[in-house]
Amino acid sequence: MMEDPIVVGLDVGTTKVCTLVARIENGTNLRILGVGVEPALGMNRGSVIDINAASQSIARSIEKAERTSGYEINAAMVSLAGSQVSSINNVGVAGISGRVIDQDDVYRALDSAQAIALPHNREIIHVIQRGFSIDGQQGIRQPVGMHGFRLEVEAHIISATASAVDNLRKCVQQTGRDVTQFVLSPLASAEAVLSETERSMGVAVIDLGGGTTDLAVYVNGDVWHVNVLNIGGSFVTSDIAQGLRLAADVAEEVKLQHGHCFLDDISPDESFNIVAFGQDHSTKVDRRELVNIIEARVEEILSMVMQEIKRSNSDTMLPAGIVLTGGGANMPGIRKLATRVTNLPVRIAKPEKMVGLTDQISSPAFATSVGLLNWAILMSEASQEVSDRSGRKSKPLGINTENIRKWLKRVLP
Repeated sequence: MMEDPIVVGLDVGTTKVCTLVARIENGTNLRILGVGVEPALGMNRGSVIDINAASQSIARSIEKAERTSGYEINAAMVSLAGSQVSSINNVGVAGISGRVIDQDDVYRALDSAQAIALPHNREIIHVIQRGFSIDGQQGIRQPVGMHGFRLEVEAHIISATASAVDNLRKCVQQTGRDVTQFVLSPLASAEAVLSETERSMGVAVIDLGGGTTDLAVYVNGDVWHVNVLNIGGSFVTSDIAQGLRLAADVAEEVKLQHGHCFLDDISPDESFNIVAFGQDHSTKVDRRELVNIIEARVEEILSMVMQEIKRSNSDTMLPAGIVLTGGGANMPGIRKLATRVTNLPVRIAKPEKMVGLTDQISSPAFATSVGLLNWAILMSEASQEVSDRSGRKSKPLGINTENIRKWLKRVLP
């Protein structure tokens, strides 16, 4: 008996591993069937540093998702982040000979754009179209169906270190599962939290993770620039540990319980008690001292993001402002601080438009995880990823012209 398609997303982050199993209902709606969240081991700033430890974390996360969903997971869409990611712009060309441009011509132009001299140790992850031109006429949004002799595409090509990709692939394969496709984390997050209006107007998504801060800039509906900054919430925890002389786990707890990003919101009489290194009893700490530490580091992270946005020449093309997501977006006061640093409209976003087991994942921290499922919906043809315990198969996603159009508008892997 054929059922609605089932998709799986595996988000391997610096601090957590999250596996989601979902059913696609009515072609676009997500019903979350299984959730598996585990602390991430063997990861540092988005990269694998211990294959065995990382594999064990991934295996436990997948097993949890299998138990809650009742499905056996064979493959998944997997997130990719880390400082090994870089990008470059290039132009691809396809000859048309005066006939009507079809989808194959678009693919040929994008394939041509990939013909760049990359170091032998790098692997192309995504080829993102930023605009087309036909016979010199620029600003073409959708070339299919138009007449012309020469089709050009400006492409944003994202690559990653081949060893980093292979290490993460090996971690997944050691659990007995396959990687359906790698998806860059900021692009996955954007799929979960952005509206079409924001993409069209111009917007930047900032995913504040534990080990990295991910950036994706959208202009005129297309991806304009992406990058992964090698700094995240773990740096805030480290600053607290050093500033207040605390163990790392205690500093993390203090950050979660008493943390705030905006010093002006904290009154001078607020305080809390901690037990610092070398002490047998607790001592009172001025909360403003803690917030001063947090504000300084978060402001630095946001300033680095703004420098990256300016470097991409998109700082004047973001009327929709900034969308903050990721675990760091849960920090109180971060919206005020981000507004002050960026001088742009700021909103905090979490995944929406999903039903089922959503209580645990209705948080900015799970934007990438849910975004992986949205990417699976956009794919024009999805492979069979799971079969349930009784052996029934869920039908694969069939070819759909609307899905193809949306997929091309976002990213071509």
